[in-house]
Amino acid sequence: MVKISKITLDSKDVEVEATVIEVGEPRSVSTRFGPRSVATAVIEDDTGRINLSLWEDQIATVSSAKKIKVKGAYVTEWSNNLQINLSKQSELEVVE
Repeated sequence: MVKISKITLDSKDVEVEATVIEVGEPRSVSTRFGPRSVATAVIEDDTGRINLSLWEDQIATVSSAKKIKVKGAYVTEWSNNLQINLSKQSELEVVE
């Protein structure tokens, strides 16, 4: 388990537990698999905040959650902000 303040662009296989602050409006993007829904959530722990990219069913899952745990995520940079991304192997669990 890593604290948000310790996450860097080089962080791999990120595991974090955080509180969901907000989930942005889903938007449709074109991918190589066709159009998909994506939304950005803001999550925080006692050390900071970071964006979390959510796709399709993950959006509804996180929207109703208060606290989540993410395992096996990776980090990218978008608009000069770090962002946690989930791969097919990543796990997203609602804690409460």
